[in-house]
Amino acid sequence: MGFIRNLFLRYLHIIAAVALAVTTLTVNSTCLAIIHQEKLPDNALKLRRF
Repeated sequence: MGFIRNLFLRYLHIIAAVALAVTTLTVNSTCLAIIHQEKLPDNALKLRRF
């Protein structure tokens, strides 16, 4: 269990950076099928570029 926890803590900053990048890409794009466009959280809307 200690090995997995140490591995997770070691790469936590990479996981956070990837999550932020994916969220930024999601906020700045729309779904091709507009009917299925989900509502974004208010915190994610702060990442918009426009």
